[in-house]
Amino acid sequence: MTSHHRTGPETRTPLSYRHVDVFAARAFTGNGLAVFPEDPGLSAAQMLAITQELRHFETIFVSRSDEAGEVQARVFDLFEELDFAGHPVLGAAAVLHERAGDLGVRRWRFHLPRRTVAVATRRTAAGYHAELDQGRPEFLATVPAPGRSEIAAALRLPESALADLPLEIVSTGLRYLIVPVVGGLAEARIVRSDFADLMARHGAQFAYLVDVEALEGRHWNNDGVLEDIATGSAAGCVGAYLAKHRIVPVEEEFLLRQGRFTGRPSLLAVLPQGRPEDLHNVRVGGEVTMVARGTLDTLPE
Repeated sequence: MTSHHRTGPETRTPLSYRHVDVFAARAFTGNGLAVFPEDPGLSAAQMLAITQELRHFETIFVSRSDEAGEVQARVFDLFEELDFAGHPVLGAAAVLHERAGDLGVRRWRFHLPRRTVAVATRRTAAGYHAELDQGRPEFLATVPAPGRSEIAAALRLPESALADLPLEIVSTGLRYLIVPVVGGLAEARIVRSDFADLMARHGAQFAYLVDVEALEGRHWNNDGVLEDIATGSAAGCVGAYLAKHRIVPVEEEFLLRQGRFTGRPSLLAVLPQGRPEDLHNVRVGGEVTMVARGTLDTLPE
């Protein structure tokens, strides 16, 4: 790919970024992320190319407004721009807090292409704690009984591994099909090449498996090739689902585990709020560890 070097003060070269691990109390665990904390003035194609070059699951590009705490943000995974993602927003908020240098609590409003979310950050002994307010969860649909066995098979699960609970689509920005199981996580994986089409037929974008006894989850890209380490956007949906079905109490934070099968154990703190039959909010948070600093001297055309 042909590249060019930016020159001159107006192009702000080099372009710096921060490498952080999210949902991790120590480096080299949790979900890695590259944060570009300065307005890079790049096209979507350039941001996607940078994300693919850095090979993080996701990269976030942010710019501050003149109003305190207001942030414009765009998130990319290795394939496309995302409407919403949890761990990039949390990681970016921690980086902005670090740059501000404050010791107290900071509050941010992240304006993503299709929604705005609130984040609170505070300094900790190991780094930062960030908490995302995902708002009111939406319960969109349940999978009819005949579809349970098809979805279980698509995830290489015996139908007996499914919990005696509905397979339900929940959204706090992205539509996740929550697949409750009792064991079987270690053997699970996506084994259908048309898994995205299968999800779409039920009105979902992705699937998230959660062991309702161990409070541990797994999630993959729909092609089944890449397993996500810690899925912040899904954690809010999981928390809402578990609270609605009274697996966890409302107004009490619980820890959702993810990433063990990728060698990157992660802890996601989830707080469903309201009543089981009328949840008005769900919060997702975790530790953010600062790992490295980098610069880009060359940009894609």
